[in-house]
Amino acid sequence: MPYLKEVRLHGRGGQGAVTAAELLAISAINEGKFAQGFPSFGAERRGAPVLAFVRVSDERINLREQVYAPDAVVVLDPTLPSAVDVTSGLKEDGIVILNTKDPPDEIKKKLGIVGRVATVDATKIALEELGVSITNTAILGAFAKVTRWVEMKSIIDAIKRRFPGAVGEKNAKSAIRAFDEVKLVK
Repeated sequence: MPYLKEVRLHGRGGQGAVTAAELLAISAINEGKFAQGFPSFGAERRGAPVLAFVRVSDERINLREQVYAPDAVVVLDPTLPSAVDVTSGLKEDGIVILNTKDPPDEIKKKLGIVGRVATVDATKIALEELGVSITNTAILGAFAKVTRWVEMKSIIDAIKRRFPGAVGEKNAKSAIRAFDEVKLVK
């Protein structure tokens, strides 16, 4: 049976959810996998909830629709679970990766999640490393650690290609910190 992992990213306009999806797909492609990353656009504006999707497979991907039953849900903004059902359709053995100060066991209980939950304070990391609360590269570091679906080296390479120079170095450092600081509960 072919390997296929589907990811849904929840963010707010301006946080980089679409860029995170693109960087994740590029990371997988650079490892020789097939991948697609794409947004779901409506009349979004800065601060409005947005969705982006990623698929990673060892075979060509012919699906051309949004992800309805994700293997992983990535939440870039800690306020979104109170506004949007971020776990909708999540597979029973799925994983939720959430940007929050709260411990994963607390989030698991609060949201009634059956699968695994990982949390990282990506906002704090982004503010300290980038000087802005754009959490996308930090959350990718956490994603790489808890899923192991892509290598951290691939994430760093994609970040540095997308953001050359000092900006790329800062974003890479943000991802590395999140990789080191993410907490997971099963």
